[in-house]
Amino acid sequence: MSITESLRLAFRALTANKLRAALTMLGIIIGVGAVITLMSAGEGVSVYINEQFQGIGTNLLFVFPGSEEEAQGGPPGASVSSAELTNADAEALRDPIRAPDVAEVSPQVLNSTVIATARRDTFAQVQGVTPEFADVRNWFPEVGEFIEQEDLNSRARVAVLGKTVVDDLFPDNPYPLEQTVKINNIPFRIIGVLEEKGGSEYGDTDNRVLVPLTTAQTRLFPSRSRSGEYLVSIVMVEVVSEDRTDAATEQIKAILRERHDIEFTDEDDFSVISQADIVAVFGQITGVLTTFLGAIAGISLLVGGIGIMNIMLVSVTERTREIGLRKAVGAKRRDILWQFLLEAMTLSLVGGIIGVGLGALGAEVISALIEDFSAILSPQAVLLATTFSAAVGLFFGIYPARRASLLNPIDALRYE
Repeated sequence: MSITESLRLAFRALTANKLRAALTMLGIIIGVGAVITLMSAGEGVSVYINEQFQGIGTNLLFVFPGSEEEAQGGPPGASVSSAELTNADAEALRDPIRAPDVAEVSPQVLNSTVIATARRDTFAQVQGVTPEFADVRNWFPEVGEFIEQEDLNSRARVAVLGKTVVDDLFPDNPYPLEQTVKINNIPFRIIGVLEEKGGSEYGDTDNRVLVPLTTAQTRLFPSRSRSGEYLVSIVMVEVVSEDRTDAATEQIKAILRERHDIEFTDEDDFSVISQADIVAVFGQITGVLTTFLGAIAGISLLVGGIGIMNIMLVSVTERTREIGLRKAVGAKRRDILWQFLLEAMTLSLVGGIIGVGLGALGAEVISALIEDFSAILSPQAVLLATTFSAAVGLFFGIYPARRASLLNPIDALRYE
């Protein structure tokens, strides 16, 4: 008997018990739907993280004080270490002879404090920056001006506010230019409002205030190195092109090792981490999380497979006389085996296809519920879920199909 005829008989047997077939497929449908939804969400998280880091800027290197383990323990500049980076270190990285692959250098001082007006206050991150910050971070004022070199030279008390800070302090005035805010009880004049960036892996990016680096170092958060130089929390370096990232990293390390008098055999007291390294770390985390969630969802596929085997065993028992009659008129063992195996695989595949649709719907629901997030349904996820569902049907259908094919026709015909 041909495969086509076996498939026709399998469909006829399944449609004879529509409700039972539908309930049997339910486990497969839920399992595949859960796998598709979770894998789509995981893929969306990976894309979201990449977009967030692209929003920081392009071809960036982050230079931190302390070891790489300390630097990776939190957001930029948050590590606590006895190591130091200074203004002079940042200035040395601008050397076009020793660091030809460095395009821009942006040293920063980071701290969090209360920002206040006469009637309101909020807690925000304050960053002391240089004029290069806007180009390096790809972050410009929506209105007003950015910090200029003259502001650094004069240690001016001027500030550029993020959107969240503006909303908290000036709810009725989205562009409070020339207004005054107090940072650590020191008045600052608002000269600009930054473009809205949204949230990031470290919280609300817009909840910050930018002031001149020299002002932050002398008026707000004075801190000096053991040699008396002003300290910086982090130095952001923009590389001339992505393919020169490794070369720029080596140039930076050579300059800082020399400045810090680090011997050849000693470890660096600073860390240079590329944008790609950070994205890769988060990519590994989201990849493991997606696999873990997919495995949990896959358990329901196994439950669905057990349900298929259970129903197929019941079906073999119910159709014992039918099997005996077919064998008596010439059906071979392989014909019976194929019929029941195809029934199990049909249940699994149809359930898988419906599950893919359910998973796609779940991905759309997640995208609609979470602002600025889009779950991505990848062909790989669909192929994996469908293939796995077919494999489940094949695996759990073998035993009932084999049991049916081994029935003795005489005993089957006498079965009541």
